[in-house]
Amino acid sequence: MQPLQKRLNDLRPQIDTALAKLAIDEKQGRIDEIEAQLATSEIWHNPQHAQDLSRQLAALKKAVDPWLTLKAQADDLTELMELGDDELAAEFDGQISALEKEYETLRKDLLFDGEYDDHDAILRLSAGAGGTDAQDWTEMLERMYLRWAEKAEMTTVNLERSSGEEAGLKSVVIEVSGPFAYGKLKSEHGVHRLVRLSPFNSDNLRQTSFALVEVLPKIDAPEEVQVDEKDLKIDVYRAGGHGGQSVNTTDSAVRITHIPTNIVVAIQNERSQLQNKETAMKLLRSKLAQLQLEQHAASVAELQAGESASWGAQIRNYVLHPYTLVKDVRTKHETNNAQGVLDGDLDGFMEAFLEMS
Repeated sequence: MQPLQKRLNDLRPQIDTALAKLAIDEKQGRIDEIEAQLATSEIWHNPQHAQDLSRQLAALKKAVDPWLTLKAQADDLTELMELGDDELAAEFDGQISALEKEYETLRKDLLFDGEYDDHDAILRLSAGAGGTDAQDWTEMLERMYLRWAEKAEMTTVNLERSSGEEAGLKSVVIEVSGPFAYGKLKSEHGVHRLVRLSPFNSDNLRQTSFALVEVLPKIDAPEEVQVDEKDLKIDVYRAGGHGGQSVNTTDSAVRITHIPTNIVVAIQNERSQLQNKETAMKLLRSKLAQLQLEQHAASVAELQAGESASWGAQIRNYVLHPYTLVKDVRTKHETNNAQGVLDGDLDGFMEAFLEMS
């Protein structure tokens, strides 16, 4: 029994260290706070806020519960082994092996040590050079990330979507919620290049297309990124496109410009001007948080003008002709299974980026 007890005694402090590093106690405290808020009837007077809290709660529980369960199982097994005898050694060996395997799976969480890695994420995809092909490529990337989110058991909400004239998308903004959503998706921040035979020209020539992927940490609490009202220029205008009777008849769309950095955010998806403003401010705070990370700035006041994820920052090539290869230019991680990547198999690229960081 002594070798078994040693294995368990070695594992338990590793679990405790991980719990401390991941601030599991703090996250559990936040879970208790949100559950208390959702238990009050007043919170549901603002359905949007209540839904946001519910999503935060689900994400926090998904991050916390596996670790608390692992610790509880290790503690229970320790007590059982102190009471057990040698005849149960084989059973204890199997249980310890299961705990070790679960720890090895969960310890990947320890790679997410960035300031906003535990936050939800906002994805903004924009078509670049390549005309209709680039807009089609942007829609392919949207599908890829939605497939990845589904496989990762994350939830997605479309915040803004602008279709191309012939096909594809000019741009799309998606909110992704789940454990370490930003920490996982931050590897995707930059320019994505596609090489393929174009389906949009009669000669079926090889075409190179570009799309910009911006990955921003979702900032739920305004105090996380404090924005001075005097630094904002807010314009309202008439929303375009589909969306119901109120669209095109009221000035509900909102454009917010952060004057010091010249960052512009425009939202028109929601029915009301107030909802569009709230969504635009959420997106602006997220863009400012990302810019802070890029410029290593201590506060928003220190930020310099400049868009995040510049078009020069090409990060990954997707070649579909004359051969198939997806290669990340930063980590050198690559795969010949281009279709699998486009179907959402991105974990290899994400893990390579985390290990390099």
